Amino acid sequence: MCGIFGYIGEKNAVDIIFKGLKKLEYRGYDSAGIAVVVDKELHIRRSVGKLCNLGLSLKENPISANIGIGHTRWATHGRPSKKNAHPHTDSAKTVVIVHNGIIENYVELKAELQKDGQEFKSETDTEVITHLIKKYYEDNLFCAVQKTLSRVRGSYALGIVSKDEPDKIICVRQDAPLIIGVGVGENFMASDIPALLSYTRDMIFLENGDIAEITAEKIVIKNIKGDIINREIKNIRWDTVQAEKNGYKHFMLKEIFEQPRTIEDTFRGRIYPDEGRVYIEEVKLEKEYIKNISNIYIVACGTSYHSGLVSKFLFESFAKIPTEVDIASEFRYRDVILDEKTLVVVVSQSGETADTLAALRLAKTKGCQILAVCNVVGSSISREAMHVIYTHCGPEIGVASTKAFTGQVTALYILALDLACKREILTIGELKKYLKELWEIPLKINKFLKNAKFVHDIAKVFASKRDFLYLGRHINYPVALEGALKIKEISYIHAEGYAAGEMKHGPIALIDKSMPIVAIVIKGRIYEKIISNIEEAKARGGIIIAVADQSDKEIGNKSDYVIYVPETDEFVSPLMTVIPLQLLAYYISVILSCDVDQPRNLAKSVTVE
Repeated sequence: MCGIFGYIGEKNAVDIIFKGLKKLEYRGYDSAGIAVVVDKELHIRRSVGKLCNLGLSLKENPISANIGIGHTRWATHGRPSKKNAHPHTDSAKTVVIVHNGIIENYVELKAELQKDGQEFKSETDTEVITHLIKKYYEDNLFCAVQKTLSRVRGSYALGIVSKDEPDKIICVRQDAPLIIGVGVGENFMASDIPALLSYTRDMIFLENGDIAEITAEKIVIKNIKGDIINREIKNIRWDTVQAEKNGYKHFMLKEIFEQPRTIEDTFRGRIYPDEGRVYIEEVKLEKEYIKNISNIYIVACGTSYHSGLVSKFLFESFAKIPTEVDIASEFRYRDVILDEKTLVVVVSQSGETADTLAALRLAKTKGCQILAVCNVVGSSISREAMHVIYTHCGPEIGVASTKAFTGQVTALYILALDLACKREILTIGELKKYLKELWEIPLKINKFLKNAKFVHDIAKVFASKRDFLYLGRHINYPVALEGALKIKEISYIHAEGYAAGEMKHGPIALIDKSMPIVAIVIKGRIYEKIISNIEEAKARGGIIIAVADQSDKEIGNKSDYVIYVPETDEFVSPLMTVIPLQLLAYYISVILSCDVDQPRNLAKSVTVE
């Protein structure tokens, strides 16, 4: 879960690499470093902590070069420290590398190399790669890398430079994202698209086993056997402004306010409310297969898992298909009963989530149809899935996911309606109604966001609390989970999300006069049930913060605070109710002076197990 960046060309590599790392800092911010080659000598700068510390080091001790690699780290092996910061070199400082991933057999390799007399300076797994490359190096860096890769097991994206061949960067990908940016008289490598957008929109997405040799003028990609491979150059249409704060104090706040547009971008061209029609071009499932689907497994992690939980209600209510939702890290280690009639839906913002990718591959071996919901074009999951629905949310930089959740719920809502149509379950009238509800949700969210100051006022009242309870029922139970996750992630406040009906089975014991309870109270089939749960909590002294429809005139009598949202259909309501919960977490985090965009111990894309 680290970010790597490389440059070769006529410009100052240090400036370009540092700017690239700024765009990748969300992937890790324990330490950072840059390595360049000047007059056939390696020069390395490393700093502990955030990237700004490396910037100060470069300012105090400037350096200029035309080739280099950089890294921003999220620690796995070895605590955050200067000696564990990347880039790493061999003992003779001939080869330098940056690495995102995990080398699983590094302990045995390290013991072997130490027996050969190699001296290790760090606690990282990465350092074994530098020593192996040096061991196999005989005037050909590419061949040395080939031999090294035959010895290592694990996941890795690597950028490799040698002072003896200062006209090239070797890039390697295995189960960790790596992209080559194609320029004119210059070329780049990076872990993610936003880091490259300022320099080029033409990109090559490396696939597992690819070894690329990059010079300023050309890019040659081979497999581990040395056979040349052709990879398509893709043009990325994201606007560079999407990856900037654009006047907002934090990326998270910007991304919360972008949601009306990103929801609309996700459904635009796919739904036609007036006609009662859904059209998802990327999904090529045969109608006969859809009619015979026995069950759906939705597999995801974190926020994506919560969007999957929302969609379980949609697939079962609209399409009448039994649906299970699994955490990817559990799914891959269970003896799940799958066959060719099972549709497996994998959900991942980045398309690189390691456990979700492994679950996808497991499901493939069982003969399942695999459909991905993903935001990043060219990502591993999008390439390996048989069908992909892109969410069109643009880059999400804030570590705590916001617009990815609503984008995923939107895509899954459309998919559920599409399957329902093809299974001939919904009438045209019903379909038009549900599509109209989705069509109107961006306007309703915009309306709420224009008057969101009240959420900040509530945040000021409760920022000093150390525990929260979030309650929801039916399709808004997953929203309660997501609200609790958000406040945990960025405010470091303990919070639990519960199905409100489970209160009597344990959580009610926690409730006293100091416990804030955030309850999602939307008009629908279980409205009276959630009201009863609120009254139970209120009777035990709990402080109730309700998220309720504007038309609900009674909720104010049963709650201490009410956040009113525009009324929506129950099935589309998670897109509305999650917004105030995102804002509540955001404002509390700001009040507590927490690092909103880069919360401690977290990274944006979990690309290692």
